[in-house]
Amino acid sequence: MGVFPILFLLASNAQASNDVWLLIDTDALTLEVKKGGRTLERLENIAIGRNGAGIKELRGDDITPLGTYKIGWINDKSSFYRFFGLSYPSVDNAHVALDKGLIDPLTFEAIVEAHQKHSIPPQNTRLGGQIGIHGLGRGDEKIHRTMNWTHGCIALTNEQIDRLSKWVDKEITVQIK
Repeated sequence: MGVFPILFLLASNAQASNDVWLLIDTDALTLEVKKGGRTLERLENIAIGRNGAGIKELRGDDITPLGTYKIGWINDKSSFYRFFGLSYPSVDNAHVALDKGLIDPLTFEAIVEAHQKHSIPPQNTRLGGQIGIHGLGRGDEKIHRTMNWTHGCIALTNEQIDRLSKWVDKEITVQIK
């Protein structure tokens, strides 16, 4: 009996690896767990921002940002059940925002520096923050199935976020298209 629990623990933790990445399709409303080009798991009927997906320019615009991010932090005690925070805004987001005059050079440098240090970029800029993948918590699953309702995050049911949890670790790449 002593060997089985240890082997089970090793096997369950082995799935979360740097080879695994997430693809979020904001048109199909799916999240795929990928290893290279191969799909390991597909979660359907996800929800995104109330105003769809695109270039996020302003905190509170309810847009899910397109781009490539990393999981920057994990909160297992979130009011949304579980929260995988993204490294938003990315350097690409910061370049676009700087070019459009949405952020100043100092803010741009702070975002770039955070990414260079593999830390969480500033979450309190005009571009917003606290973007992630989360469950429903005590939210209404009927609403979740019928509309995009988040302020820019990607929402899954609590059961889906549990399924996803076995694959997710900090630093895993997340592509939102």
